[in-house]
Amino acid sequence: MLNDNQTAITEVWIIGLQSFNGTRIFLFIIILAIYIVIVAGNMLVISLVIIKTNLHTPMYFFLSNLSSSELMFTTNIVPKFLQILWAKKSKISIIQCLTQFYICGSLAATECFLLTVMSYDRYVAICNPLHYNYFMSFRICYQLAAWCWICGFSSMLTTLILVCQLHFCGPNIIDHFFCDFAPILEISCSDISTVKLETFIFTSSVTLFPFIFIIGTYVYIILTILKIPSTTGRQKSFSTCSSHLTIVSIYYATLITVYVVPSRGKSNTINKILSLMYTIVTPLFNPIIYSLRNQGIKEAIVKASKMKH
Repeated sequence: MLNDNQTAITEVWIIGLQSFNGTRIFLFIIILAIYIVIVAGNMLVISLVIIKTNLHTPMYFFLSNLSSSELMFTTNIVPKFLQILWAKKSKISIIQCLTQFYICGSLAATECFLLTVMSYDRYVAICNPLHYNYFMSFRICYQLAAWCWICGFSSMLTTLILVCQLHFCGPNIIDHFFCDFAPILEISCSDISTVKLETFIFTSSVTLFPFIFIIGTYVYIILTILKIPSTTGRQKSFSTCSSHLTIVSIYYATLITVYVVPSRGKSNTINKILSLMYTIVTPLFNPIIYSLRNQGIKEAIVKASKMKH
C-alpha cells in the first residue's frame, strides 16, 4: 500500500554502465558488432539444421532450439542496451520493463532445460547406443523440446505475478543495462520478502537441479568413454560432448554466481559484468564453439560455401 507521500511511477530510466561512460561509444561499437555476430551465427546454425538433411538428428535439433532461444534472449536485451549506450540512458514503461524481465527469465530457464536435454541426448548416445533410436526418436525429441519451452515460460509466471503485485514508487532509475530482478526490487516500496524467497527457490531449482543432472550424466559419459579400448574411439566420443560441456560450464557458472550465490559483498559493477557474460558472451560463443568443434556443422558450412561458388 502506498503512503500519502509516495507516488506510483509508471516509467523508469535505465542508466546502463555509468562506470564506463568515458568509453560508451567504443562499447556501443563492440556490443553492436557482437550482436551482429550473434544474430548471424545463430541464424546460420538454425538454417543449416533445417536445410541440411545430414543434420536432421536429435543433437542438431536441440542445438537449433538452443540457437533460437539465444537469438530471442539477446534480441530482448541488446537493442535496448545499445540505445542506452548511445543516449547514456533510456526511458521505459513499467509494463515494458516487466515484460523484458519475464521474457529474459523465461528464456534463461528454457536454456537451462535445453542444455539438460542435450546432456541426456549425449548420455544415451554414448552410454546406451543400441537403444538410442528408441529413446531419442523424433517424436520424443519434439516432446522434450516442447516441454523445455513450456516449462521455461510457465515456471516464470509465479515470479511475474508476485512482481506485478508490488507497488513501484521510486526512485525511477534502474541501475543496470536491462530490467533484471534485483534492480526492479530496488524501485519497489512494497514488502519484497515473499517474492525474494520465491525467486530464490525458483532460480535454485531451475539452475542447480538441471546442473546436478548434467554433472551426473557426464560422470557416466566419462566413465563409459574411458572404457573404450581405442584412443581414436575415446577422442571421437568425447569430441561430440566437448562443445556442449564448454557452453554448460560458461553459462551455469555465471548464472549461479549472479542469481543463486548471495549478492552481499558484490558491487553493482561486478553484477553487471557477470550479467554481460550470460546475456552476450554465451550467445556469442554458442555458434562459434559448435561451428569450430562440431564436424557436422563444419562440413555443412563448407558444402554451403562451395554451392555458392
